[in-house]
Amino acid sequence: MKSIILASSSASRKTVLEKLGLPFLAVSPDVDETPLLNESAENLVIRLAQAKAHALSQHYPQHLIIGSDQVCVIEDKILGKPLTFENAVLQLKQASGKKITFYTSVCLLDSATGSCQVQCEPFHVHFRSLNDEEIVTYLRKDEPYYCAGSFKSEGLGITLFDKLEGRDPNTLIGLPLILLSQMLRNCGVNPLQR
Repeated sequence: MKSIILASSSASRKTVLEKLGLPFLAVSPDVDETPLLNESAENLVIRLAQAKAHALSQHYPQHLIIGSDQVCVIEDKILGKPLTFENAVLQLKQASGKKITFYTSVCLLDSATGSCQVQCEPFHVHFRSLNDEEIVTYLRKDEPYYCAGSFKSEGLGITLFDKLEGRDPNTLIGLPLILLSQMLRNCGVNPLQR
């Protein structure tokens, strides 16, 4: 079996990938994540997932490299990582009572053959109406400043929602495992076969 590289420094993605029980190495790619002018959310995450995987291909020429990226969209506007408490407050106030969409891409690159599978998976989050105290208390407890949308669904962030819609709850955390498992099987890697 080819060795697997996760092209990410995200602790959340690493934790999600560990669910498959496959050995892998997480390596941070050096990729500029700035959106292109008029680039759609879906095109952005697909481009960045591919760029992350390809960024490591020269250093890992006989590997399966997983790249992934995620953005949050509310009212046709892409929201990035808030990075600060103040920005997170603004994002959660904007999301309060609304449906937002996350676009999460996965790229699986076989660096030996150049074969590349890439796809984007949407996931919808319906926020309940939040008051200022709930927003501040949540942010102080979970500190989701490096998470698109300013929440961690795997933590206390789940209390912010009315409903979740999507094929795979792992998508919301940053790595759609159902999709990735299909891609891995296409490359002869099945977590259920040793």
